[in-house]
Amino acid sequence: MWTQENRGRYDRRGQRFPSDLTDAEWALIEPLIAPAKRGGNKRTVDLRAVVDGLLYVLSTGCQWRALPTDLPPRATVHGYLDRWDYDGTLARIHHTLFMACREQAGRAASPTAAILDSQSVKGAEKGGPSIDPSGYDAGKTIRGKKRHILVDTQGLVMHALVHPASVQDRTGGVWVMATLFGLYPFLLRLYADGGYQGPAFKAGLRRVCRRLKLTIVKRSKKAQGFVVLPKRWIVERTFAWLNRCRRLAKDWECRSRTARAFLLLASIRLMTRKLCQTTI
Repeated sequence: MWTQENRGRYDRRGQRFPSDLTDAEWALIEPLIAPAKRGGNKRTVDLRAVVDGLLYVLSTGCQWRALPTDLPPRATVHGYLDRWDYDGTLARIHHTLFMACREQAGRAASPTAAILDSQSVKGAEKGGPSIDPSGYDAGKTIRGKKRHILVDTQGLVMHALVHPASVQDRTGGVWVMATLFGLYPFLLRLYADGGYQGPAFKAGLRRVCRRLKLTIVKRSKKAQGFVVLPKRWIVERTFAWLNRCRRLAKDWECRSRTARAFLLLASIRLMTRKLCQTTI
């Protein structure tokens, strides 16, 4: 049971798991979490322990019921994940850390170029009326969900979307760009692979981002064997970074919004370690 005595012992012993935040990493995140609402009893939950619980599930890929007893209860940890996703806390933390990473690298906070790509992920055995539908990606013979991400030229995630794998890249790409909501006002160029070529994607892109210039990066017909393609390797490397989190190895979530929340959490984990110069 998570008692006050457990919380004190947790604080005195410091890091208990490799996935836990360091003091420097927690100092980046703590100011971005909204304080408790006024009225009622005071908040008694240790938010750092909650974040450590989320990172434990993300890194190990364990079931919620398998959370160690010296972390907050699974209902508390899952409840905060759902709340922070719904009220925009995760998105706010992610965007703030994204700008900090760019400024640390000596770049402008808002990027002017981005790379778009998707990844189809096999779904777990689940079903029911309360579960978001999955789909079948015939090109990759995968039944599950598709993760669409937009990254900058450093490979940092700018925006992400999760939808059924049956949705074509051209359609999902338009959804990603349409849900940016003016977050990056200076974005001028978009790089993508051959799956996004064609008049349908260009027309959809013009509707949502008129100023954006699309560049399709194709593999040369003369190339033989493995060839590194300009810009496209950046987003593939980002997928590799994110997939180090075992929770993302398969689509375990019943809701697409929860899958996206874990995707943002993995990106937050990556950026906090980058800012604090710890091992990724």
